[in-house]
Amino acid sequence: MKRLVILASGSGTLTQAIIDAHLDADIVAVISDKRESGVLDRAEQAGIETFTVPMMHDRAEWDRELETLIAALKPDLIISAGFMRVLSAKIVNRFKIINSHPALLPLFPGAHAVRDALAAGATETGTTIHWVDAGIDTGTVIAQERVPIHPGDSEDTLHERIKIVERSLIVATITSLLNTLEKNNG
Repeated sequence: MKRLVILASGSGTLTQAIIDAHLDADIVAVISDKRESGVLDRAEQAGIETFTVPMMHDRAEWDRELETLIAALKPDLIISAGFMRVLSAKIVNRFKIINSHPALLPLFPGAHAVRDALAAGATETGTTIHWVDAGIDTGTVIAQERVPIHPGDSEDTLHERIKIVERSLIVATITSLLNTLEKNNG
C-alpha cells in the first residue's frame, strides 16, 4: 500500500477531506510547522501519527530536520495541504510532492492568491493541484477547477467556495496519482 505524508499549517480541512476519502493508501503521518494547528488534532483523532517541526532561526537546520523526518517515514507521495512554508530545493528534488493552491496557476501564485484575484478584478479563479518544484507555485499543473467570482465576494466568502472545490479536487488527484506512482524510497 502506498505511503502518504501530509504537510499542513492550519485548521486541516483539506487533510480532513483526505482522511474522510478512505483512499487505498496509508496516511503515515501529518507534519505541521505549528504546534497549535488544528490539523494535528484532526490527525490524532483519526489515529494518524503527528509531528511538529517548528520554524527555527537557522533555516538550514530546519530544512535538515524536516528532510530527515520525511525520509524516515518513507513516503510514496507528500501532500502539501495548506503548508505555509517554502520547502528547500533538496527536499523537493528528493521527494514526490504535490500542493493545493487556491488559484488557477500560473495566475496569482503565493500566499495571498484569493486576495490578489479580487484585487485584480478577475471574474473567475479556482484551485490548482501541482507538483512542487523549487519555485513558489511554479511546478507542473496536475489538475485545475474553476470557481466564479461573484459581485460582492469578500476574501473570506470566495476562499470558502474555493475550499469546497479544492477538497474534492485534491482527493480525486491523489486517487489518480496512487495508480501511477512508483515506489520512492527517498
